[in-house]
Amino acid sequence: MDYRKTNAAITTITRNKADFEKKTGNIYETVMICAKRANQISVEIKQELNQKLEEFASYTDNLEEVFENREQIEISKFYERLPKPSLIALKEFEEDKIYYRKPEQEISKDESL
Repeated sequence: MDYRKTNAAITTITRNKADFEKKTGNIYETVMICAKRANQISVEIKQELNQKLEEFASYTDNLEEVFENREQIEISKFYERLPKPSLIALKEFEEDKIYYRKPEQEISKDESL
């Protein structure tokens, strides 16, 4: 997913707990689903940022030299301005874009066969 084009809020907003509880029947389950998705998003964004910054890496033996590249700074600032992974995950959950399943229900379905 392209997180640059997400319409998630940049700041935290108040949400109705009942809306989140309604979809799963359990608010704690909803929190865990969103938390796991936020972790996935965080890893994806970090990998993408590291790949972009890797282009600017200079491998020199001199530890005293620090090179500041304007493009590298702009890329870092751009990623800092993105919505937090938890806010992106909450937006995806609200829009039913997160696929989740309950393994315990699948086991009980298999046992009934």
